[in-house]
Amino acid sequence: MTQKNKFGKKGWTPELMKSQKDKTFVITGTTSGTGFEATRILLSKGAKVVMLNRNPKKSDDVIAKLKQELGANIEVSAIKMDLGIQDSVKQAAKEVLKKVDRIDALMCNGAIAQVPKRTTTKEGWESQMGVNYFGHFTLQAILYPLIEKSKGRIVTVGSMGYDMGLKTIKFDDLNWEKDYTANDAYSQSKLAQIMTIYELQNRLEKASKTDVKAYACHPGSSRTNLINTSGSFMMKIIFGLMKFSPLTQPAENGAYPELMCATEEDLDQSAFYGPTGRSNWVGPVGAHHIEAHAKDKAVAKRLWDLSEKETGITWNF
Repeated sequence: MTQKNKFGKKGWTPELMKSQKDKTFVITGTTSGTGFEATRILLSKGAKVVMLNRNPKKSDDVIAKLKQELGANIEVSAIKMDLGIQDSVKQAAKEVLKKVDRIDALMCNGAIAQVPKRTTTKEGWESQMGVNYFGHFTLQAILYPLIEKSKGRIVTVGSMGYDMGLKTIKFDDLNWEKDYTANDAYSQSKLAQIMTIYELQNRLEKASKTDVKAYACHPGSSRTNLINTSGSFMMKIIFGLMKFSPLTQPAENGAYPELMCATEEDLDQSAFYGPTGRSNWVGPVGAHHIEAHAKDKAVAKRLWDLSEKETGITWNF
Protein backbone atom coordinates (compact mmCIF):
# COMPACT_ATOMS: atom_id res chain seq x y z
CA MET A 1 0.00 0.00 0.00
CA THR A 2 1.64 3.22 -1.16
CA GLN A 3 0.93 6.68 0.18
CA LYS A 4 1.88 9.87 -1.59
CA ASN A 5 4.81 11.50 0.21
CA LYS A 6 3.86 15.05 1.21
CA PHE A 7 7.55 15.97 1.10
CA GLY A 8 8.01 14.98 -2.53
CA LYS A 9 10.21 12.38 -4.21
CA LYS A 10 13.18 12.97 -1.89
CA GLY A 11 11.02 12.71 1.23
CA TRP A 12 11.81 14.60 4.41
CA THR A 13 15.43 15.59 5.00
CA PRO A 14 17.06 17.96 7.55
CA GLU A 15 17.28 20.58 4.80
CA LEU A 16 13.60 21.20 5.51
CA MET A 17 14.21 21.75 9.23
CA LYS A 18 13.91 25.32 10.46
CA SER A 19 16.17 26.79 13.13
CA GLN A 20 15.68 25.06 16.47
CA LYS A 21 17.13 27.89 18.54
CA ASP A 22 15.52 28.19 21.99
CA LYS A 23 14.12 24.66 21.74
CA THR A 24 15.09 21.78 24.02
CA PHE A 25 15.21 18.11 23.10
CA VAL A 26 15.72 15.12 25.40
CA ILE A 27 17.03 12.02 23.63
CA THR A 28 17.75 8.50 24.88
CA GLY A 29 20.62 6.44 23.49
CA THR A 30 22.87 9.00 21.81
CA THR A 31 26.39 7.58 22.01
CA SER A 32 26.21 6.09 18.50
CA GLY A 33 23.93 5.41 15.56
CA THR A 34 20.68 7.24 14.95
CA GLY A 35 20.66 8.84 18.40
CA PHE A 36 24.07 10.39 17.84
CA GLU A 37 23.09 11.62 14.37
CA ALA A 38 19.81 13.10 15.64
CA THR A 39 21.71 14.92 18.39
CA ARG A 40 24.31 16.24 15.96
CA ILE A 41 21.75 17.54 13.48
CA LEU A 42 19.61 19.23 16.15
CA LEU A 43 22.66 20.94 17.65
CA SER A 44 23.68 22.13 14.17
CA LYS A 45 20.26 23.82 13.97
CA GLY A 46 20.81 25.68 17.25
CA ALA A 47 18.86 23.39 19.60
CA LYS A 48 19.66 22.50 23.19
CA VAL A 49 20.01 18.73 23.70
CA VAL A 50 20.02 16.67 26.88
CA MET A 51 21.35 13.17 26.25
CA LEU A 52 20.28 10.22 28.41
CA ASN A 53 22.84 7.42 28.23
CA ARG A 54 23.92 4.46 30.35
CA ASN A 55 27.67 5.07 30.02
CA PRO A 56 28.96 8.48 31.28
CA LYS A 57 32.40 7.98 29.67
CA LYS A 58 30.82 7.46 26.24
CA SER A 59 28.61 10.52 26.82
CA ASP A 60 31.68 12.63 27.61
CA ASP A 61 33.43 11.34 24.49
CA VAL A 62 30.40 12.19 22.36
CA ILE A 63 30.16 15.70 23.79
CA ALA A 64 33.85 16.27 23.04
CA LYS A 65 33.38 14.99 19.49
CA LEU A 66 30.32 17.18 18.91
CA LYS A 67 32.07 20.28 20.23
CA GLN A 68 35.05 19.59 18.02
CA GLU A 69 32.77 19.38 14.98
CA LEU A 70 30.17 22.05 15.79
CA GLY A 71 32.00 24.44 18.13
CA ALA A 72 32.45 24.84 21.87
CA ASN A 73 29.28 26.90 22.29
CA ILE A 74 26.76 24.18 21.46
CA GLU A 75 24.26 23.48 24.26
CA VAL A 76 24.62 19.78 24.94
CA SER A 77 24.72 17.90 28.22
CA ALA A 78 24.33 14.34 29.48
CA ILE A 79 22.57 12.60 32.34
CA LYS A 80 23.31 9.00 33.27
CA MET A 81 20.31 6.71 32.77
CA ASP A 82 19.95 2.96 32.36
CA LEU A 83 16.60 2.21 30.68
CA GLY A 84 16.73 -1.30 32.14
CA ILE A 85 16.66 -0.08 35.75
CA GLN A 86 13.49 1.71 36.83
CA ASP A 87 15.19 3.54 39.71
CA SER A 88 17.77 4.87 37.26
CA VAL A 89 15.04 6.08 34.89
CA LYS A 90 13.19 7.83 37.73
CA GLN A 91 16.34 9.50 39.02
CA ALA A 92 17.37 10.65 35.55
CA ALA A 93 13.90 12.06 34.90
CA LYS A 94 14.12 14.08 38.11
CA GLU A 95 17.48 15.45 37.00
CA VAL A 96 16.03 16.41 33.62
CA LEU A 97 13.25 18.35 35.35
CA LYS A 98 15.85 20.22 37.41
CA LYS A 99 18.07 20.93 34.40
CA VAL A 100 15.56 22.25 31.84
CA ASP A 101 12.49 24.46 31.94
CA ARG A 102 10.96 23.12 28.74
CA ILE A 103 10.91 19.97 26.59
CA ASP A 104 9.96 20.53 22.97
CA ALA A 105 10.37 16.83 22.22
CA LEU A 106 11.26 13.69 24.14
CA MET A 107 12.81 11.32 21.61
CA CYS A 108 12.70 7.70 22.77
CA ASN A 109 15.53 6.37 20.65
CA GLY A 110 17.55 4.03 22.91
CA ALA A 111 17.11 0.27 22.53
CA ILE A 112 18.61 -3.19 22.72
CA ALA A 113 17.88 -5.84 20.11
CA GLN A 114 18.00 -9.56 19.40
CA VAL A 115 19.31 -10.58 22.84
CA PRO A 116 20.27 -14.23 22.16
CA LYS A 117 19.65 -15.68 25.62
CA ARG A 118 16.69 -14.69 27.79
CA THR A 119 17.72 -12.27 30.52
CA THR A 120 15.61 -10.20 32.89
CA THR A 121 15.78 -6.79 34.48
CA LYS A 122 15.82 -6.18 38.24
CA GLU A 123 12.03 -5.92 38.06
CA GLY A 124 11.82 -9.36 36.42
CA TRP A 125 10.88 -8.16 32.95
CA GLU A 126 12.38 -9.76 29.86
CA SER A 127 15.29 -7.45 29.07
CA GLN A 128 14.14 -6.13 25.68
CA MET A 129 10.67 -5.39 27.04
CA GLY A 130 12.21 -3.84 30.14
CA VAL A 131 14.62 -1.57 28.29
CA ASN A 132 12.77 -0.70 25.10
CA TYR A 133 9.26 -0.50 26.50
CA PHE A 134 8.93 -0.20 30.28
CA GLY A 135 11.94 2.10 30.62
CA HIS A 136 10.52 4.54 28.11
CA PHE A 137 6.97 4.22 29.49
CA THR A 138 8.17 5.43 32.89
CA LEU A 139 10.35 8.17 31.43
CA GLN A 140 7.51 9.51 29.29
CA ALA A 141 5.09 9.54 32.23
CA ILE A 142 7.40 11.45 34.57
CA LEU A 143 8.40 14.02 31.95
CA TYR A 144 4.87 14.39 30.57
CA PRO A 145 3.81 17.37 32.76
CA LEU A 146 6.73 19.46 31.48
CA ILE A 147 6.13 18.29 27.92
CA GLU A 148 2.50 19.37 28.30
CA LYS A 149 3.51 22.73 29.73
CA SER A 150 5.88 23.18 26.78
CA LYS A 151 3.24 22.08 24.24
CA GLY A 152 5.85 19.53 23.22
CA ARG A 153 6.00 16.11 21.65
CA ILE A 154 6.75 12.51 22.47
CA VAL A 155 8.45 10.59 19.67
CA THR A 156 8.86 6.84 19.88
CA VAL A 157 11.40 5.13 17.64
CA GLY A 158 9.87 1.77 16.88
CA SER A 159 10.94 -0.82 14.32
CA MET A 160 9.51 -2.73 11.39
CA GLY A 161 10.13 -5.64 13.73
CA TYR A 162 6.68 -4.87 15.16
CA ASP A 163 5.35 -6.92 12.23
CA MET A 164 7.80 -9.82 12.45
CA GLY A 165 6.90 -11.57 15.71
CA LEU A 166 3.65 -12.82 17.23
CA LYS A 167 1.92 -9.55 16.21
CA THR A 168 0.30 -9.15 19.61
CA ILE A 169 1.24 -8.83 23.27
CA LYS A 170 1.82 -12.15 25.01
CA PHE A 171 -0.09 -11.26 28.17
CA ASP A 172 -0.10 -14.84 29.48
CA ASP A 173 3.72 -14.93 29.38
CA LEU A 174 4.88 -11.33 29.00
CA ASN A 175 8.45 -12.14 30.06
CA TRP A 176 8.94 -15.19 27.85
CA GLU A 177 9.50 -17.79 30.54
CA LYS A 178 8.43 -20.28 27.86
CA ASP A 179 9.41 -20.45 24.19
CA TYR A 180 11.83 -17.50 24.27
CA THR A 181 13.28 -16.40 20.96
CA ALA A 182 15.33 -13.24 20.53
CA ASN A 183 13.29 -12.04 17.57
CA ASP A 184 9.84 -12.63 19.07
CA ALA A 185 10.78 -10.85 22.30
CA TYR A 186 12.32 -7.92 20.43
CA SER A 187 9.30 -7.68 18.15
CA GLN A 188 6.94 -7.61 21.12
CA SER A 189 8.90 -4.79 22.75
CA LYS A 190 8.75 -2.70 19.59
CA LEU A 191 5.08 -3.45 19.00
CA ALA A 192 4.39 -2.38 22.59
CA GLN A 193 6.21 0.91 22.05
CA ILE A 194 4.25 1.69 18.90
CA MET A 195 0.87 0.59 20.28
CA THR A 196 1.30 2.77 23.33
CA ILE A 197 1.88 5.88 21.22
CA TYR A 198 -1.49 5.42 19.52
CA GLU A 199 -3.11 4.68 22.89
CA LEU A 200 -1.48 7.85 24.26
CA GLN A 201 -3.03 9.79 21.39
CA ASN A 202 -6.46 8.43 22.34
CA ARG A 203 -6.01 9.36 25.99
CA LEU A 204 -4.73 12.85 25.19
CA GLU A 205 -7.74 13.45 22.96
CA LYS A 206 -10.17 12.26 25.65
CA ALA A 207 -8.45 14.54 28.18
CA SER A 208 -8.58 17.47 25.69
CA LYS A 209 -4.78 17.73 25.84
CA THR A 210 -4.39 18.33 22.12
CA ASP A 211 -1.38 20.64 22.53
CA VAL A 212 0.77 17.56 23.19
CA LYS A 213 1.62 15.52 20.11
CA ALA A 214 2.74 11.88 20.03
CA TYR A 215 4.35 10.20 17.02
CA ALA A 216 5.52 6.71 16.09
CA CYS A 217 8.36 6.22 13.63
CA HIS A 218 11.19 3.83 12.79
CA PRO A 219 14.70 4.10 11.29
CA GLY A 220 14.39 1.44 8.62
CA SER A 221 17.42 -0.78 8.12
CA SER A 222 20.19 1.54 9.24
CA ARG A 223 23.87 0.82 9.72
CA THR A 224 24.16 1.21 13.49
CA ASN A 225 25.78 -0.67 16.38
CA LEU A 226 22.44 -1.93 17.72
CA ILE A 227 22.92 -5.57 16.73
CA ASN A 228 26.64 -5.50 17.63
CA THR A 229 25.72 -4.32 21.12
CA SER A 230 23.23 -7.02 22.08
CA GLY A 231 22.67 -9.48 19.22
CA SER A 232 23.88 -13.06 18.86
CA PHE A 233 27.05 -14.01 16.99
CA MET A 234 24.99 -15.22 14.02
CA MET A 235 22.89 -12.02 13.93
CA LYS A 236 26.09 -9.96 13.95
CA ILE A 237 27.37 -11.91 10.95
CA ILE A 238 24.07 -11.61 9.05
CA PHE A 239 23.68 -7.90 9.68
CA GLY A 240 27.38 -7.35 9.02
CA LEU A 241 26.88 -8.78 5.52
CA MET A 242 23.66 -6.82 5.01
CA LYS A 243 25.58 -3.58 5.57
CA PHE A 244 27.16 -4.08 2.14
CA SER A 245 23.79 -4.46 0.42
CA PRO A 246 21.39 -1.80 -0.92
CA LEU A 247 18.93 -2.94 1.75
CA THR A 248 20.61 -0.78 4.39
CA GLN A 249 21.25 2.94 4.74
CA PRO A 250 23.59 5.20 6.75
CA ALA A 251 22.75 5.88 10.40
CA GLU A 252 22.21 9.54 9.53
CA ASN A 253 19.34 8.61 7.22
CA GLY A 254 17.93 6.41 9.96
CA ALA A 255 17.71 9.49 12.19
CA TYR A 256 15.54 11.43 9.74
CA PRO A 257 12.16 9.95 10.77
CA GLU A 258 12.58 10.82 14.46
CA LEU A 259 13.94 14.27 13.59
CA MET A 260 10.96 14.91 11.36
CA CYS A 261 8.53 13.79 14.06
CA ALA A 262 10.29 15.99 16.63
CA THR A 263 10.35 19.18 14.57
CA GLU A 264 8.07 19.19 11.51
CA GLU A 265 4.72 21.02 11.71
CA ASP A 266 1.37 19.63 10.62
CA LEU A 267 2.15 15.93 10.76
CA ASP A 268 -0.64 13.38 11.00
CA GLN A 269 -0.33 11.70 14.41
CA SER A 270 -2.23 8.64 13.23
CA ALA A 271 0.46 7.87 10.64
CA PHE A 272 3.58 5.73 10.96
CA TYR A 273 6.77 7.37 9.71
CA GLY A 274 9.91 5.93 8.21
CA PRO A 275 11.63 5.08 4.92
CA THR A 276 9.13 4.54 2.10
CA GLY A 277 11.36 2.53 -0.27
CA ARG A 278 11.85 -1.23 -0.52
CA SER A 279 10.12 -3.03 2.38
CA ASN A 280 10.25 0.32 4.22
CA TRP A 281 13.90 -0.48 5.00
CA VAL A 282 15.41 2.37 2.95
CA GLY A 283 14.30 5.29 0.82
CA PRO A 284 12.63 8.70 1.13
CA VAL A 285 11.21 9.43 4.58
CA GLY A 286 7.48 9.93 4.98
CA ALA A 287 4.26 8.28 6.16
CA HIS A 288 3.59 4.68 5.19
CA HIS A 289 1.22 1.81 5.90
CA ILE A 290 1.03 0.26 9.35
CA GLU A 291 -0.62 -3.10 9.98
CA ALA A 292 -3.92 -3.19 11.88
CA HIS A 293 -2.56 -5.21 14.81
CA ALA A 294 -0.41 -2.20 15.85
CA LYS A 295 -3.59 -0.20 16.38
CA ASP A 296 -5.68 -2.83 18.18
CA LYS A 297 -7.38 -0.61 20.75
CA ALA A 298 -8.42 -3.40 23.11
CA VAL A 299 -4.88 -4.80 23.29
CA ALA A 300 -3.37 -1.31 23.61
CA LYS A 301 -5.68 -0.37 26.49
CA ARG A 302 -4.92 -3.63 28.30
CA LEU A 303 -1.19 -3.06 27.80
CA TRP A 304 -1.40 0.52 29.11
CA ASP A 305 -3.31 -0.50 32.24
CA LEU A 306 -0.86 -3.36 32.83
CA SER A 307 2.09 -1.00 32.34
CA GLU A 308 0.86 1.43 34.97
CA LYS A 309 0.44 -1.49 37.37
CA GLU A 310 3.85 -3.03 36.53
CA THR A 311 5.80 0.25 36.83
CA GLY A 312 3.74 1.80 39.62
CA ILE A 313 3.59 4.93 37.48
CA THR A 314 0.30 6.67 36.73
CA TRP A 315 0.12 9.25 33.99
CA ASN A 316 -1.22 12.60 35.15
CA PHE A 317 -3.43 13.87 32.33
